Amino acid sequence: MAPGGERIVRIQQVLLTLVLLGGSGIARAALPGDYFRLMANELKAVKPSPAMRAASSYLLAATVLYTKQHPANPGYGDGKYLELAFQLGDVAAEQSERDDAQDRQDYEWEIHFWLDSYRLLEGKLSEERRARWRKQLERNVRWFADQTEARIDFPRYQGPFIRTSTNHYALFASTTYLAGRIFKEKRWEELGARAMHRLATEEQAPGGYWGEYTDNGPTTGYDYITMNCVALYYEHSLDTGALEALRRSTDFHKYFTWPNGEPVETINGRNRYWGVSPWGTFAFTHWPDGRRYAEFLSQFFAAGKVAGRDLGRLSQNALYYHEGPTAPIPQELSSAVHQMPVPAGIRRTAPWTVSLSGLFDPPTTSQFTLDRQGNVSIYHDRLKLIITGAGSKHQPELATIMETADGGTTTVPQSSRLRMSDEVDRLGMAHRRFFVDLQVPRPEPERLRFQFKVTEVGPNRMGDASINLQLVLLAGEVLETARTKVTLDQSPIELGPEEIGGWIRHRGWTLKVPPSAHLTWPVLPFNPYRNAPETDLRHAVGRLRVPIKVERRPDWVLNWGRQDIDFALEVPRTAR
Repeated sequence: MAPGGERIVRIQQVLLTLVLLGGSGIARAALPGDYFRLMANELKAVKPSPAMRAASSYLLAATVLYTKQHPANPGYGDGKYLELAFQLGDVAAEQSERDDAQDRQDYEWEIHFWLDSYRLLEGKLSEERRARWRKQLERNVRWFADQTEARIDFPRYQGPFIRTSTNHYALFASTTYLAGRIFKEKRWEELGARAMHRLATEEQAPGGYWGEYTDNGPTTGYDYITMNCVALYYEHSLDTGALEALRRSTDFHKYFTWPNGEPVETINGRNRYWGVSPWGTFAFTHWPDGRRYAEFLSQFFAAGKVAGRDLGRLSQNALYYHEGPTAPIPQELSSAVHQMPVPAGIRRTAPWTVSLSGLFDPPTTSQFTLDRQGNVSIYHDRLKLIITGAGSKHQPELATIMETADGGTTTVPQSSRLRMSDEVDRLGMAHRRFFVDLQVPRPEPERLRFQFKVTEVGPNRMGDASINLQLVLLAGEVLETARTKVTLDQSPIELGPEEIGGWIRHRGWTLKVPPSAHLTWPVLPFNPYRNAPETDLRHAVGRLRVPIKVERRPDWVLNWGRQDIDFALEVPRTAR
């Protein structure tokens, strides 16, 4: 670190603490001790039975508590956890024995837990129990090995080629590899290693993520899963190519996470929202900043509220945790910026964090691939997400830029470019008949301005087009404008320019809008797992629409129409 660098970092952290009013500062967890405490707390009420769900997750928790020697683990060597592990492993074996399905994919989410438990407890298992567990484990792994081998030489490990998601293939291959190591099945070990080495060294995009459909952008929540598999493979192989992939993955995830621990949705090609992930955070702990990031994520898991597979993930994190010093992460600095090789980036200027995305994918009919039609998300440390740039499907009205011309509607750009600087971040997006230059100048502590500069490409070519912002509005809260005040519920609201009067206020923020703005509430976004809109009002957004009406400027040599559409978000320090 350069002379004075440590002092600068400390000053940045102090400044952040000052601006994070209302108790929203970044807490510090004690790892791996917090993992052990969460695991022990959840196991208190566990009663093994053939009908229980996630038996292998609870099995790994009991196994790690019994076998992991660490000053922060009071359960080490405690016979009650060993006995509980025996019972839970027997439940997992019985459930597998009763299952006569040929397709064993349902086991992919937890089989790692059972394999590691078998590895750690093998010397304690009776001959009968060891044979029973191993028989069912091998039965299930055989299916994963077949799935891995069938696709091993496909051109890409992405959906259009393998007809499943990248994270699933990573689960298949890492399961095969781990089982090969544990059972000394050389063919499985070599097959799994071949696929996992390729995933780590060839399939990861330069931006540090594994694209599930293309390399054009991530599916962030599922990327944690693929990364988890690469991390598990590294723990047993020490493949340096895998470690290098994990370093790139650490950089990607630590930047594209909001200060509340949730992944940034703007760049996510599959999900509009995702909870704090427990998957594979041990992958980050090879480095000081990654250990701090793992601490940051772990604080969001509370005793009594960790169940099912999440418990297994935290147990896996405890098992493979790498201890050492920590270093600051973007969420606790007053300023941080990261730009990906693809046109997407994020900038933190406390208390604001803004993500811009010009990502776009080829169109697909798959319900599990969203249209990348959102371009900007704005987050405030105290008020959380205010504007979301999440994608959707079959909902052009939720696209940041919507264009209708020649009988068709388009929502994604034909080309885009992101330029980021300390003065202003600029995202250019070219559509069919115009382009937009979205500019976000450096914000002030209480005010963030942003502007859409629209330029027609050629004279008199514009069709029907609009700028649309997805406002994160909450049912039960008051929405206020210059002309009206209403408590939001399921009742539809349509506010025109006269009712809005130039500004909208909600939850402590005020958005200054152009005179022509319209607001619609509620808009229920598309849910890929339902292949239909959401039904829960918690996921509803308000659509703020501003028509694009370009005008020719006589002082400009080109006779193309132009328009500047200005917004400003204000959050006074006294806001709740």
